[in-house]
Amino acid sequence: MNYYTQVNSPLGIVCLQANDEGLLGLWFETNTTKPNELGKEAPEHPILIMAKQELELYFTGKLKSFTVPCVAHGTPFQQQVWQALCRIPFGESWSYAQLAEAIGNPKAVRAVGLANGKNPISVIVPCHRVIGKSGKLTGYAGGIERKSWLLNHETGKP
Repeated sequence: MNYYTQVNSPLGIVCLQANDEGLLGLWFETNTTKPNELGKEAPEHPILIMAKQELELYFTGKLKSFTVPCVAHGTPFQQQVWQALCRIPFGESWSYAQLAEAIGNPKAVRAVGLANGKNPISVIVPCHRVIGKSGKLTGYAGGIERKSWLLNHETGKP
C-alpha cells in the first residue's frame, strides 16, 4: 500500500509518497514525473513524518544529508545513477560526465541524463546537483528556478 501527504516548503507545496519500507517519491506541484495515483492520504505515516521533519531541517539549513530510507522504483541502471547522486556532496555539483564516470560508464552521459531526469525523489536524492559540463543549469523536473534555488541554498548564495 502506498501513502502520501503534502507539505509546505519554501519552494511551494511538496508531495511525499511512501510505503512501509521507505520513501517512494518527493514532487513539487509542477513536477513532470509525479504519478497520477498516489495511494491513501496518511500524514501520520512514520516514513512521511520522518521525511517531512528532515525536509524542514534541510530548508532551514540544519541538515546536509538525509537518512529517511528511499525505495524508489526504477531500472537497475536508474537505481545505479540515483545511488551515485547521493554521493554528490552537499554544496557541490557534478556534470553529467562526472556522474557517468562515477558509475563506471563514462560513455553513458546521455543515458545518465535520462536516468537523472526520472529520479522520483527530488531534493533527497539530489538530482539538482547535476549541471551541464559548461556549468550551465540544465533541465529539472521541478523547474529550473527551483534547481537554482536549491543549489544557491546549499552553497549559501542569496
